[in-house]
Amino acid sequence: MVGLPGAGKTTRARELEREHGALRLTPDEWMLPLFGESDAGGARDVLEGRFVWLARRALAIGTDVVLDFGLWGRDERSALRALAAEAGARCAAIWLPVDEATQRQRVFARFDRAPDETFPMTADDLVRSRQVFEPPAEDEFGPVVDPPPAGFDGWARWIADRWPSAGTD
Repeated sequence: MVGLPGAGKTTRARELEREHGALRLTPDEWMLPLFGESDAGGARDVLEGRFVWLARRALAIGTDVVLDFGLWGRDERSALRALAAEAGARCAAIWLPVDEATQRQRVFARFDRAPDETFPMTADDLVRSRQVFEPPAEDEFGPVVDPPPAGFDGWARWIADRWPSAGTD
């Protein structure tokens, strides 16, 4: 799942979970009960890394997986596409764009409706998220996966650097 907060990623991920009998891994659903906040001093990266590890294991036994991370950068998306290809799995990156007004309305309504199930976000948080997010390019989801960035001899090394808890097995 690719997109900003309020884009509808988790809603779509839940639909895919039901349609395909997939294992859905949504960090927000774990961060709140475990840590009470969105990042908790880097814990989100640790959690996402374990989800990548778990996704690899699930794919190895033939279980479909939906990673509901947001994947704000092209390198993250390319790394996970490479991981799926390595596992012999088909990968579908689903990008859900959202305009600013809709995003703001959804994020604030979600917190008003279920404050114990989501994180508070300010208007400034939403602006910052848009500044950091790298929208997918038109060529990004074709059959060829980008090579890893300079300094990495493969996507496995990049994944180990980005999500150290992802493991290498």
